Amino acid sequence: MDPLSFLSTGQTQSELTFLSLVLLLFTSGSGDDSLGSLPKHPRCPLTPSLSPRKRTTSQSKTEPPLLRTNKRTIYTAGRPPWYNVTGTTFKEAFVIGLCGGSASGKTTVANKIIEALDVPWVVLLSMDSFYKVLTKDEQELAAKNEYNFDHPEAFDFELLVTVLRKLKKGKSIKVPVYDFTSHCRRKEWKTVYGANVVIFEGILAFANKELLKLLDMKVFVDTDSDIRLVRRLKRDISDRGRDINGVIKQYNKFVKPSFEQYIEPTVQVADIVVPRGGENFVALDLIVQHVHSQLEKREITVRSALASAHQGQPLPKTLSVLESTPQVRGMHTIIRNKDTNRDEFIFYSKRLMRLLIEHALSFLPLKPVQVETPQGSIYEGKRLSGKRITGVSILRAGETMEQALMHVCKDIRLGKILIQTNHDTGEPELHYLRLPKDISEDYVILMDSTVSTGAAALMAVRVLLDHDVQEDKIFLLSLLMAEMGVHSVAYAFPKVRIITTAVDKKVNNEFHIIPGIGGCNFGDRYFGTDTPSDWTESD
Repeated sequence: MDPLSFLSTGQTQSELTFLSLVLLLFTSGSGDDSLGSLPKHPRCPLTPSLSPRKRTTSQSKTEPPLLRTNKRTIYTAGRPPWYNVTGTTFKEAFVIGLCGGSASGKTTVANKIIEALDVPWVVLLSMDSFYKVLTKDEQELAAKNEYNFDHPEAFDFELLVTVLRKLKKGKSIKVPVYDFTSHCRRKEWKTVYGANVVIFEGILAFANKELLKLLDMKVFVDTDSDIRLVRRLKRDISDRGRDINGVIKQYNKFVKPSFEQYIEPTVQVADIVVPRGGENFVALDLIVQHVHSQLEKREITVRSALASAHQGQPLPKTLSVLESTPQVRGMHTIIRNKDTNRDEFIFYSKRLMRLLIEHALSFLPLKPVQVETPQGSIYEGKRLSGKRITGVSILRAGETMEQALMHVCKDIRLGKILIQTNHDTGEPELHYLRLPKDISEDYVILMDSTVSTGAAALMAVRVLLDHDVQEDKIFLLSLLMAEMGVHSVAYAFPKVRIITTAVDKKVNNEFHIIPGIGGCNFGDRYFGTDTPSDWTESD
């Protein structure tokens, strides 16, 4: 008996028993494409070879991390620059739209594309996250399977377009997490940031004109209706707490009619139609090849451009150098000396860091306040006019400045950004970040021990801007900077305050500051480590 034929005319007890047996057959599989004893198409190799990569998802299930410590996750692939030497984002994320009927295998196709792409910083954005918040009456209808979740009115398209547009531009975004059991959004939203490629999947991915404008490639996943029905039964019963009668009722009343009216017609706008979903490796391979060709066209270089820019220009007004007193110059003499032992190097570096941070705090805006002294008198004082201060270190050398900042600013929040130089391209790459919640409201002290070309500082500032930190609230602090780095940051971000204890004029062919601090880099001298062959701190 064809499941679609008897489901349309009502079910007897014997028919439901038959359907239960069908469910037992299909629940023995392990994934969306597990179809029991149905024949599968032979697997064709994808190019390039499959390998696990970093990705984030708007759904509740997350991928296992590649490397996890107690409190952080570090990934082995970095995100190359997505901006030019002016700091302007022009390398937008490549957005793939996946449309298809309910349980057509869109998520499976998305995951296989992600694996085959073999590129870092891929984001999977699910339309299911953007269901509207239901009213009390609508929740009661949903509990009785009387609410149409497959109708365009069920989705918050305004929020969806806003989120996808920001993500395409490289901004940090927050995605709601929808609970299909209670039919409401969870309290905690998921933060997603850093997309080279965005894969957006949903049953109505092509149903909105504004959404279509954001899609660089449109893929329709075309799967047989019988297979989609069985997958939906399996998913809704095992994952979403539905009963078999409710799933069948909802399918007949809403899912099938909505597919025919709203989803199936949108196949006309698709660039590629993928029959059989995740088993069609030929179609998946074509998609992957096209995306790779598009990403190659968007490749840009930043560091080499910085090295040849701004030569002979006067130092910017946004730069503030700590007064070179005999004390400051004496400490520089010690830490620049190649023969200084590690204990003295650390001690005098910390002293300089403390002076640098005290100097930087004097540039924060203050407002007048009155306080009453123990003697009952009024004192005319000052207080920070903003909400709070957050420190962000560029790992790993920037982390050495955190202790000095915490000694000066009580209970300060800290964030971290890991940026490394790619040995093959010479470009900085973003590998990891952890920023405090609501950092957009804060004054941010961005810390790195040295800045030569400014490539890492440029990337770190861009990350903060993508998280909606205001440019004039960012303070870049460094013990030592090269003129090149000062110019690079000031040219790209003229509102960022740059504060250092000294500025050296030259950078050698290896992008080390001359005369500089000596040795390989500041971090190695401070931590007493030799630089591994596969590790280069960006500057």
